[in-house]
Amino acid sequence: MNYSTLKKSVALSFASLMVVGMANAQTDSTKTATTTTTEASTAKVFGGIGQYNTFSIGVSAGITDGLVPFTINTTNKFKADLGYGLYLRQQLSHTFSLQLDYLGGKVHGIDDAGTSKFGITEYKTNFNSVALSGVFNIASVSFLHRKNSVNFYGSAGLGLDLYKPKMYVTDAGATVNDPYGSGHTVKELYAPVGAGVKFRLSDALALNLGYTVSFVQGYNFAGKSTYPTFSHYSYTYGGLEYTFGPKSKQNLTWVNPVAQMYDELYDAALRQEVEALKGRVTNVETAVSDLKKDSDGDGVADQFDKCPGTAAGSVVDGSGCVIVFPKPDSSALAAKAPATAYSNIQFEFDSSVLRTSSYPVLDATSADLRASGAKIEVDGFASSEGTAAHNMSLSKDRANSVKTYLVNSGVDAKKVKIKGYGETKPIADNSTEEGRVLNRRVQFKK
Repeated sequence: MNYSTLKKSVALSFASLMVVGMANAQTDSTKTATTTTTEASTAKVFGGIGQYNTFSIGVSAGITDGLVPFTINTTNKFKADLGYGLYLRQQLSHTFSLQLDYLGGKVHGIDDAGTSKFGITEYKTNFNSVALSGVFNIASVSFLHRKNSVNFYGSAGLGLDLYKPKMYVTDAGATVNDPYGSGHTVKELYAPVGAGVKFRLSDALALNLGYTVSFVQGYNFAGKSTYPTFSHYSYTYGGLEYTFGPKSKQNLTWVNPVAQMYDELYDAALRQEVEALKGRVTNVETAVSDLKKDSDGDGVADQFDKCPGTAAGSVVDGSGCVIVFPKPDSSALAAKAPATAYSNIQFEFDSSVLRTSSYPVLDATSADLRASGAKIEVDGFASSEGTAAHNMSLSKDRANSVKTYLVNSGVDAKKVKIKGYGETKPIADNSTEEGRVLNRRVQFKK
C-alpha cells in the first residue's frame, strides 16, 4: 500500500467513525433528552474504580507541521501534511489516566525566504512514533452541570520516534545527500506535550479535538543537523474515542464527583437508614433513663427494686426491700442500759464482720449523725497477731464495715471518713488475750 492510498484509507475510516458517532449521539439524545440533566449516579463516592467503565480506544486524523509557536523553527512557511493516530487509554481516577499513543504521518517544512538558516531550505520526513503519556482532566468537576458534556485535558509523555528525513535546496530542487544515507531510519526519544477538548456524544462515545507538540531528543528530524536546537513538530487533530464496558456502569470520563456526593447525601435509602439509626439511639437513651429511674427514692433503681413504694427514710437491702432488724427481748432491755452512741465496736479475731451486739450502738450513732448532720471519722484497729501489713488491711476492712452499716441506715456517705491504723495505737496490752480482745476495735472520732 503506497502513502497516498494509506492517507485515503485513514480519511475514509475517520469519516465513517464520525458518521456513526453522530448517529449514535442523535439516538442517545432523542432517548434521554428529558433525563440527561437529572440522571442520578448509582455509584458510591468511595466505592472503588470497579464501579465505572475506564478503558477506551481512540482514533484520530489531522495535519502535521514543522512550525511550532514560541520555538526556534527550522523553516518559516506553514505546510500542512497528513497525520493519523491510534491510542489506548486507561482511566485511573476522575482526573488522571494513562494513554498509549501511536502517531504516524509526514512533516513537510519550507523556508519561504530561501535563507537556508540551517543549511537546507526544505525537508520531508516520514515518521512513526509510540509513547506512553499521562492525561490530566481539567474539567472533571462542574458546579454548573450535573453531568459533564465537555472535558478539557492536558497530556505529557515519553516515547520512541522512528523517522526518515529528506532534504531539498530551493533553486535546483535536487535532493541533498542524507547524512545517514538514503532511506536510513533514525530512532530517537521524543516527548509529546498536548492539550485538547472532548465532547460527549454518548456515555461511551466522544468527539476528541486536540493539539500536540512532539519534542524530538535529537537534531536531524528536519534533515541536516539543527544543533543546538532540538527537532520538533506539531499535530492538530480530530478523532473519536469509544469507552468499553456494560451500560449499567458509567464512563468515568463524564462522572461529576460533586453531583455524585450530592446524590449520595440525599439518597432516600441512606436517609431512611439515618432516621432508623436516630430511632435506635433514642431507644437506647430511654432504656438508660429507665435504668436510672428510682421512683421511691430508696437508692435502688426501679428495674431492680423488688419492693417498690418503700417509705422515705427506710433502710433497704440491694433488692429495695426494708431491712428488718431483730428486736431484743423486752426483759433483757429492762436489765441493760440503753446503748451509748459512739462507743467502740469490737470484732472477733481476724474478722471484719459486725457482731449483732454492735447494732444498738451503731443505730444510736446513726440516729445522732442523721439528726445533727455532723461529720465523723471511723478508725479501725487490730491486735498484734499476724504481720503488720495484714493487720493494716484488716483494720481498714473493719472501719469499712462500720461505714457501710451507717450509710445503709441513712447517714450521708460523704460525711463518713475512714482510716486504718493496723496494730498501732493499742489501748490494752497485746501480750494478754484480754488486751488483744480490746484492741480488735473500731472507734469514732468527731
